[in-house]
Amino acid sequence: MTDLLESNHYLIRKKLLKILGEKFHIYSDDNQEELIGYSYQKALKIKEDIRVYTDESEKEEILRIKARNILDLSGGYDFTDSKTGESLGGVRRNFRKSLLRDSYSVFDADNNVYAEVEEDSMFNALIRRFVPPAKFFFPQQFSLNFEGNPRITFTQKINPVIQKLTVDISEGNQLDHRIILGTAMIIIAIEGRQN
Repeated sequence: MTDLLESNHYLIRKKLLKILGEKFHIYSDDNQEELIGYSYQKALKIKEDIRVYTDESEKEEILRIKARNILDLSGGYDFTDSKTGESLGGVRRNFRKSLLRDSYSVFDADNNVYAEVEEDSMFNALIRRFVPPAKFFFPQQFSLNFEGNPRITFTQKINPVIQKLTVDISEGNQLDHRIILGTAMIIIAIEGRQN
């Protein structure tokens, strides 16, 4: 296990003004002093393809995230452990719910839904959708709710040049950290692009 998969708090940072491909730096804290992970989203791919590594050298891949379909309104993303090839499950956008308030279902390797990810309040979600500059004052926040476990929070912070996502995992949460990491990458890579 890497520090990234053992951490209960981390920050993912993405530069917004990239032309081809997206690079994400994952830090152990908000000060961005200790790099604990790195991710690269390939450009010009027909289907989304995101890889997560232990560092920028890209020598040790720990998680692979791939879109199920080319164009899918209820986008499904599969997570695979890069070391073992094990299917971990993934997330799927709930299209109808997401029209007003972003929502995802978390599923296991057998495609059974066992947790939900939802955008914070309906009021804030509507403001962000209909008053685009409001996203700077009302950053997106998501909660991952897994029955019998404390809530996991994902908070986006956007400025014109850099996008950040903080991930806070409450003590005692039993959800696989690879699933949490994959969900965070979808939020910053996919939701971030839409905002």
